[in-house]
Amino acid sequence: MKITRVSALALSLAAAPVLASDLDLSLTNDSVKGQVNFFGSQEELQMGAGYTYHEGSRHIINADFHAQGRTALGNLPTTAGIGMRGVGWDDDDVDGGAIGLGGFATVNIPTVPGLSFGGSLHYAPSILSFGDSDDMTSVELRGSYRVIRNAEVFAGYRYLNTELDFSGSPDVNLDEGVLAGIKIFF
Repeated sequence: MKITRVSALALSLAAAPVLASDLDLSLTNDSVKGQVNFFGSQEELQMGAGYTYHEGSRHIINADFHAQGRTALGNLPTTAGIGMRGVGWDDDDVDGGAIGLGGFATVNIPTVPGLSFGGSLHYAPSILSFGDSDDMTSVELRGSYRVIRNAEVFAGYRYLNTELDFSGSPDVNLDEGVLAGIKIFF
């Protein structure tokens, strides 16, 4: 029975590039995150899913859905998206989640081919939060450099925060820190 499960997992991982546009792997000092996006930047929609393991047995999943398009900031070519990010998290004694509204933008620097800067911001008020979360804020900023046609390296900062639903409880930083990683395009 274990061989069947291992075989199914191996086939699933082998088939992932067929269904995906890119795979994003990043590390902070306390966490590791994998993100798969299903459509390229030329498409009108973007969907993705991710998983983060944070030290101390905190598990965070996310699902993204955005309308996206090409635009320009000044004379800089930009890809921007507006939509939502659903986040669910589980810690030892508490768990929760939210559906945050927001967007992202990636600005390419034409004078330095391969260099881009991007960021995303999503916020969920209490009406869009569930479990032990009362609200949620997700921010990520990064600078990227495309090393070869189908791979880039990046560094930046990630901040994922929620306020717990208990009276007088403090905000909890679910994941925060300087990050570094790679992105592979299929």
